[in-house]
Amino acid sequence: MKKLIVASTSTIHGSGYLEYILPVLKEHFKNVKTILFIPYARPGGISYEGYTLKAKEAFEKIGIAVVGIHEFTNPREAVLKAEGIFTGGGNTFELVNQLYKNELVEVLQEVLDKGTPYLGTSAGSNICGVTMMNTNDMPIVYPPSFKTLGAIPFNINAHYLDPDPGSTHMGETRETRIKEYHVFNETSVLGLREGSWLEVNGDSIILRGNLTARLFQKDKTPLELLTNTEVKI
Repeated sequence: MKKLIVASTSTIHGSGYLEYILPVLKEHFKNVKTILFIPYARPGGISYEGYTLKAKEAFEKIGIAVVGIHEFTNPREAVLKAEGIFTGGGNTFELVNQLYKNELVEVLQEVLDKGTPYLGTSAGSNICGVTMMNTNDMPIVYPPSFKTLGAIPFNINAHYLDPDPGSTHMGETRETRIKEYHVFNETSVLGLREGSWLEVNGDSIILRGNLTARLFQKDKTPLELLTNTEVKI
């Protein structure tokens, strides 16, 4: 049975890395001693070592060790043997590129389906969807495919922003871009605001956090989903 936390972000304003969600993670990973960290998204170009250290320092606070997938000669075997998995945020294009390069997409699907507890933040949440096509990131590399894990039956738009009525900015809003996506694609998109996450247990997907989320479905009016309610497509 799937057991996922799909979070819009790792850090909210005024809070340290993962700090806002650590109580949830302590329960989510309660039977886990060591988490396998996937640092491939490399926010700001940080090294795998530096990014893994950041994750280690956060999880130390709840008594869980972290080891980076880059430390293994066989990353597929590392995924298969992992007690729990965390994929951090950064650039989704590079993350997906590395997952395909290391032949990890299918093995991740396998272990998640079997119930290995998983945490994804930002890019690590984007890959939980059907495709990565609703990322906000620049296409700095070209992955072999936009198809991702399909652990949830829709796509994620992390860090979803509402239009600011007082702004003079004339560029596209997130809603505009998602509408453009739905001209050519059928898959629904969930706009996750900062500090919100999905709690996935098997086929149940519950919105958590203090804010609503915005659900976009092709040819339908967007819906505001209340926190602590089930997301149904």
